[in-house]
Amino acid sequence: MALCIAFASPAFDSAVTGRPLLVGTLELRRCPVVPAYCGTLDRPLDPTGAVAGRIAIHFEYYPHSGPGKPSGTLVATEGGPGYPATLSRDDYLALFKPLRRQRDLLLMDNRGTGESGAIDCRELQTAEKWTVELTAACGRSLSSSAPLYSTAYAADDLAAILQALDIRRIDLYGDSYGTYFEQVFAVRHPNSLRSIVLDGAYPLNGADYPWYSIYAPAMREKFDIACRRFAPCARLAGTSIEHIRPVLEELRARPFPARAADGDGKEREFIADPSQLAIVMYGGAPAFATVRELDAAARAFAADDRAPLLRLMAETISGVDSRDPTGDARKWSAGLAAAVMCQDPPQIFDMRLPPALRVADRDRAVAERRRTLPDTYAPFTIDEYRGMPLDYSFIDQCVEWPVAPTSHPASHVVAADAHYPEVPALIVSGEFDNITTPADGRAVAGAFKHGMQILIANSFHVNALPRARSSCGAEIVRRFIETLASGDTTCAANVPPLRLVPRFAMRAAQLEPAMALAGNHADVAQLRRANAAVATAADVLVRLVGNTTGDGVGLRGGSFHAANDGSNIHVTLNGVRWTEDLAVSGIIDKPAARSGPVRARLHLAAGELTGDLSIAWVEGIAAPVAVIHGTMGGAATVARTAAP
Repeated sequence: MALCIAFASPAFDSAVTGRPLLVGTLELRRCPVVPAYCGTLDRPLDPTGAVAGRIAIHFEYYPHSGPGKPSGTLVATEGGPGYPATLSRDDYLALFKPLRRQRDLLLMDNRGTGESGAIDCRELQTAEKWTVELTAACGRSLSSSAPLYSTAYAADDLAAILQALDIRRIDLYGDSYGTYFEQVFAVRHPNSLRSIVLDGAYPLNGADYPWYSIYAPAMREKFDIACRRFAPCARLAGTSIEHIRPVLEELRARPFPARAADGDGKEREFIADPSQLAIVMYGGAPAFATVRELDAAARAFAADDRAPLLRLMAETISGVDSRDPTGDARKWSAGLAAAVMCQDPPQIFDMRLPPALRVADRDRAVAERRRTLPDTYAPFTIDEYRGMPLDYSFIDQCVEWPVAPTSHPASHVVAADAHYPEVPALIVSGEFDNITTPADGRAVAGAFKHGMQILIANSFHVNALPRARSSCGAEIVRRFIETLASGDTTCAANVPPLRLVPRFAMRAAQLEPAMALAGNHADVAQLRRANAAVATAADVLVRLVGNTTGDGVGLRGGSFHAANDGSNIHVTLNGVRWTEDLAVSGIIDKPAARSGPVRARLHLAAGELTGDLSIAWVEGIAAPVAVIHGTMGGAATVARTAAP
C-alpha cells in the first residue's frame, strides 16, 4: 500500500492557525472579512521628494489553494478610474478560480482609491452632475498633491509591492481603465511581466485622442449591425441610425421636461433633448437594454408613444452615475477620477496655461473643430456631444483644473514614443463596445510586438468578467495565462446575436400573434395577448441588469421584485403592464448564470378577459423559442413565439 503525503504550504498553515503570513519582507495578516491576507506598503506621496507626505498602499494577497510553491502570481487591476480593485474581488476570484490552485492572486487599491487613501472631494463626490467648477474646486483642494495620483505613480506602487513580496514576474489582467494602467506599468516596469491581458483596451496615445472621435463610428456601427442581424429590424427601410434620426430632429426642435422611472423604479426628472439622447447612445449604460430597445423606442416615439425612450433616458442617467448611493469615496472616488483624467491623458487645450487662458484655448479649439470637422460625433453636433456628462464627453472637464508644476507636468504619463515590452499580450474587445472600441483594441495590440486581439462578437464593454454576455472571453483569458497562447478562439465568433424589441405597442392588438400549435383553441386576439405576456416577461428580465435594489416598475404600470439565491433569480410580477391593456402577474424563475432554462407562470388580466400561462425557453442560445401552454378566456392555449 502506497503512502501519499501532501505537504501543506506556509499560507495554508497560517490560514489554519490565524498567524501572520510572511511573504518576502512583508508580514501579512488575515483580512477581517474576506478570505485573504491584507497588507499595506508605506510609500512616498511624491517619489521625487518635492512634496512631503506618505501614503499607505493597501493590497489583498490570496495564496494558491494547492500544495507546494506557486507557479506564478496573478494581478488584476480595476477600471474607472476611481474604483478600487479589492471591491471587485468577487469578479476576479471567479475569473481566476480554475488557475488559483497553482497561482497566487494580488489585488492592489491604486493610490487615491479604496483603502489606499481614497480622495474625498465631498461636493464633487455627492453631486448629481459634475460641473467644471466642482472639478476645479476638487483640484484646488488637493493643492500640490493633485498631480501625484497619476497612473504612473500607481504603477510604481505596484512595482514596489511586488519587490517587497519578492514576486519576480506576474500575469497582469486589467479591464477598461485598468488597461491604461497596465500599459503604463508595462512601459515603466517591463521586466515584471510574464504576460499581460487587456480587457476593453484603449491606447495611451490614440489617434485624435483628445477629441475621442473614434467613439462615433463605433457607436453608429453598434446600432446598425445589431439591426442588420435581427430580421424584423433588418426588414425596415434604412439603417438603425436612420430610424433614430427623426427623434433627434424632434428633440432639437422641441426639447421638453420629462419624467420617467429608472431601473430601480426611481423617478428621474430631466430635459429630453439631443444631449440626453446622445448619452443613451454613447454611454452604453445599460448596454444590453439600450441596443435591444432604442431602435424600436425611437419608432414608437415618432408614433407619439414616448414611454420607452424616456425610460431609456432615465435608466441611462442612473447607469452612468458611478457614485456609491451612500457617497462613500472608498467605493468610487470622483476626486481620484478627476485627478487622473486631468493629469494623465492629453487634452484639446494646453494644460500649462492658467485656467482663464485655457478656457480661451478650448473655445478656439472647439470653434476650429466645428468649422473643419463638424460631424465628429455625428449624428450629434459637437455641442450636443459636449452636453453629455463631463466624465463621459471628457472634452471640458479639466478646463479649469489647477496648473501642474513643471516637476509633474500634465499629459506626460509616458513618452509619446514609449517602447512596449516584448511580452505575450492578449487584447479582448467587444464588437459593440463604443467606450473602448475594437479600433482602440487593434491599436493597443499593434503596440505590443507579440500582441493579439480577440474580438468577441455581439458583445459589449469588458468580456472576461462574470457580467459579460458569454463565458468565451474568460475561457480564452485563462487559457492564454496558462499557455501564453490563445488556442481555439472559435467561441468568439459564436456569441448569439442580440434579439431586439421588434416594436413597442400600447395595445396588445398591435402585436403579431404567437404561432398556434397542435391543441390550441385560442383565437388570434388571445394569441396576441400571449405574445404580449412573453414581451412583458422579457422586459422585466432586461431591467434586472441595471437594478440594484431588487425592486422595479413596469413600462406602463405595475411592479416587480427580484430575489437571487445564488443559483437562480426569482422574479415576482404584480400587475406589470408592457402594453396599457394587459396586466401580468406571477413568477419568473431564471438561472443566475448566463444560460439555462427560464420558466414563467403568469396570470393575465385584460379587462374581463383573464388567462393563466406557463411559458418556458432556454436563455443564452441562438434563436431561442418560447413555448406557451395554458388558457386564455377559458380557451386552451398552446403556442410558440420568439423568446427574448
